[in-house]
Amino acid sequence: MKLSNRTVTILKALFVTFLWSTSWILIKISLDEIAPITFAGIRYSLAAIFLLPGAWQSRDSIYSISKKELSKLIVLGLLFYAVTQGGQFLTLKYLYSTTFSLILNFSSVLVVLIGFFTTRENPSNQQWIGMIVFLIGATLYFRRSIIIPENSIGYILAGITVTANSISVVLGRSINRARTIPPHFITFISMAVGAAVLLIIGFMVEGIPQLSFINIVVIIWLSAVNTAFAFTLWNKTQQVLTALESSLINNSMLIQISILAWIFLGETYSVVSVIGIVIAFVGLIISNLKAKMNSLEP
Repeated sequence: MKLSNRTVTILKALFVTFLWSTSWILIKISLDEIAPITFAGIRYSLAAIFLLPGAWQSRDSIYSISKKELSKLIVLGLLFYAVTQGGQFLTLKYLYSTTFSLILNFSSVLVVLIGFFTTRENPSNQQWIGMIVFLIGATLYFRRSIIIPENSIGYILAGITVTANSISVVLGRSINRARTIPPHFITFISMAVGAAVLLIIGFMVEGIPQLSFINIVVIIWLSAVNTAFAFTLWNKTQQVLTALESSLINNSMLIQISILAWIFLGETYSVVSVIGIVIAFVGLIISNLKAKMNSLEP
């Protein structure tokens, strides 16, 4: 039976989110041997190199970028890669993968709130309902963690990461909506800036790491496959899928990470925790549904 082009594209997008979900597991396992900031710096430095050919095709755009646009790209690199991605590696050192994944999904709620206060984008009733459902699910999951925290440092780092991620999403959306800079170039410049900062800080604070063969293989895989390849494939799926479809597929990472963490990391969940994860996932779908449907209207 021959699959339709849309079905194949959906499967490709799901494969990308699966690769991104496995990154959490590979990072969590490798943090026992590689210092987190240096780990993140090496990964995204290599990924930027792998993305260089695509950026080179858009090299003529360099001459048309204003100082203001360049400043935004630098800030995006600092927020999304240096703080958000560096924060992700640091946080995974202290928190369970599923716990942090759920916290990071709070970015969806925070982005809506930031838009409400900065650009006066009023959330729809459906978005409010979705956010409330998400928070109910998160409360069920964290009911014991609130009383007995897994690690207070981890929660502080998670809060910083979520905040930086939410701000960078709003900033990235603003840069992309202007359509004055090719997407490949936006990613390459911001990633290169953030990676350079992570490497400098990592080497200064954590020193130059002694990498084993397995460490090297994991870093190259994360850089080439889970970042450069996955990003390129995801961009191609966006040419076929609607914004709604992409959003729902991306949100499925919450469930994927939970399952992978249970299988490979031995993270266990009570029945109530599982129900909380599912309710939070439903809340994400509801909160994104109306907004994404509106974006498809002529």
